[in-house]
Order: sequence, then C-alpha cells, then structure tokens
Amino acid sequence: MGLYLKKKLDNEAEIGVWQITETEEELTELSSTPSDEMEEISFIRSESLRKQRLAVRALLNTMFDEKVYLSHHDNGKPYLENNPVNISITHTEKYVAVILHEEENVGIDIESLDRDFSAVEKKALSEDEIDDLEDEKRNEQLAIYWCAKEAVYKLLSRYNVDFAEQIEIERFRPRGEGELEATFTSKDDEEEFDLEYITFDRHVLVWVVGE
Repeated sequence: MGLYLKKKLDNEAEIGVWQITETEEELTELSSTPSDEMEEISFIRSESLRKQRLAVRALLNTMFDEKVYLSHHDNGKPYLENNPVNISITHTEKYVAVILHEEENVGIDIESLDRDFSAVEKKALSEDEIDDLEDEKRNEQLAIYWCAKEAVYKLLSRYNVDFAEQIEIERFRPRGEGELEATFTSKDDEEEFDLEYITFDRHVLVWVVGE
C-alpha cells in the first residue's frame, strides 16, 4: 500500500501515514536507509519492528525532496540531522505516521483499537476523566485518551511526566474524527493545547502542534 495519507494542515503542519503491506526486502529498497542504521536495524530481533523502522524511512522519503538523516536525542525525541524542521514519529504493526512543522514543536501518536486499553484507566487517567468514560465505546475512548496524552508528552519532551495528574483532556465523545483540548500542569505554569484525531481501519491517530 505504501503512502496512505499525506496532508497539510491549516496550522502549516504536515502529516504523513504509511500502511505497512510490503515485505522487509521491499521496504529496504523503498527506504534508502543509511548503511550505519541498516546495521543497527539488523540487530532488532522482531521482524515487525524492523519493518516499522524501515517504513518510517520510506515515509520520510515521500515527504522530503532531499534525503534526510534521522537521529534521536538522548531522551528519544527524533530530529533530522540535515533539516531544522520539528518532527514527531509514531508506529504500530500496520501503520507508521509522522508530523512535521517548520517552527512549532509537534507530537503524534497512533494505536490499534484491537489492543486492550483497560490498563490506561488506572495508570493514565484522572478521576474526572474516568468519570467521563462511557461503557458503549470505552476501549475506543481510552485509546483516544492515551494517544492524546502521548502526543502532548512527545511535544513537551519532558522527563517524569505524570499522565494522570499533569495532562488533563477535556470531556469528549468518540467520533470518527474530532478535536480535543488538553491542559498540561507543572509546578511553574499551565499550558493549553488543541489536538485533533481521526479513526481509520481500527486505528486512532492523534496529533498536536505547539503555539
């Protein structure tokens, strides 16, 4: 399948989504991954994880005219060695996704709705958020909560963030797509963020752009 979605947002961010249907050999050809990283990928025991890494590279090739070199800071935050654009990356077994912005920090997260998110309720939600859960779409709602908090966390790029206490998502009802409001609270200040999400092919994708 390859490139599943590529769109420019009103806030000048760009999102790309790649559906992984290729073999590992096909992804290797499409990704043009540098030899040093190919060596690193070769040590990954899981074929699925190797394919996810290669699919990220293939997706980046479709989003940039020039070849870009992906690296990571010590805290895991990705960056491009030869391009100052802000980037966030996420992946599942079937999809990888990237968000880019020339000036603002960004965050993105994707999850499969076939996963059981019941553990998220205990470790990542506040009491108010738990009270807002609906039985009918509970797992989907938990998935959106988790992706939203992960996206904010990636944008902030801070250590030791308590998802339940510090990242609050305003009440929402799950739909095919929508907007979310989040507040991050630290001992110094409060920051508010507007997020967007879409659901497709039993997956939920959430992204956020800083202001």
